[in-house]
Amino acid sequence: MLGGLLGDAGRYLLAATIVVTLGVVIGYRPDGGALGVLAAVALVIAFGLSLSWLWAATALLVRDPATVMSLGLAVLMPPTFASNIFVDPRTMPGWLQAFVDVNPISHVADAARDLMNDTGGAGGHVAWSLAAIAAITLAFAPLTLHLYSKQG
Repeated sequence: MLGGLLGDAGRYLLAATIVVTLGVVIGYRPDGGALGVLAAVALVIAFGLSLSWLWAATALLVRDPATVMSLGLAVLMPPTFASNIFVDPRTMPGWLQAFVDVNPISHVADAARDLMNDTGGAGGHVAWSLAAIAAITLAFAPLTLHLYSKQG
């Protein structure tokens, strides 16, 4: 179980390295410097790992990889698009803005942006993101380990 999660962390790190490198190549200059970029990448990887516990539990329950992938898309696509990643929330209807304000994906994105750009406003978003990471991990890690131990 741990090996799979560490493999996930390696893939997330590789993906983040590629994205940051391409961003710098095309002209992005993070005002937060290397430390801000590393902190942002660490936060995003931690969030991804917390979600890995959820998907590991799902895989242990469902057993069919195609079904797990379909569930993953069905569950993650709506909150990703209903976040501030692609669109400024001020352009959204009020009811959707309310969801964006509590969406953990929005907080992780804001925290990563603030850390990379050294805007000084990262504290609240980082704290909210760390709380979400802890809550997701505390909910799904024990469940995943329990399901794994029952596999025999």
